[in-house]
Amino acid sequence: MSSGTDLPLEITPSEARALVTDSNAVIVDVREKWEWDVCRIAGAHHIPLRDLPQRRDEVPADRPVIFNCHHGMRSMQAVSWFRQQGYDNVTNLHGGIDLWSQEIDSSVARY
Repeated sequence: MSSGTDLPLEITPSEARALVTDSNAVIVDVREKWEWDVCRIAGAHHIPLRDLPQRRDEVPADRPVIFNCHHGMRSMQAVSWFRQQGYDNVTNLHGGIDLWSQEIDSSVARY
């Protein structure tokens, strides 16, 4: 499932914003529904971490995918799992939605 993107395992919030803008990257939020209901990154797609294996087809293989969670731990698990499945177009949002709120969009609630 090589897309030729050769993304690093993890990127900063500013790198993520640029990837969405410049490369039509998709943000996949792996937090629980209650967390999603508190706040989310505009345009993100919600798939809780535990649902990823069953919903793998919802994650595009043909463009960059940025996984996010609260601080970056669960989303790194998602990146690792997808890379084991042959995806090289996936990366982790360093610091998660918490750092995104601090560095990119302060309207995103922190919790």
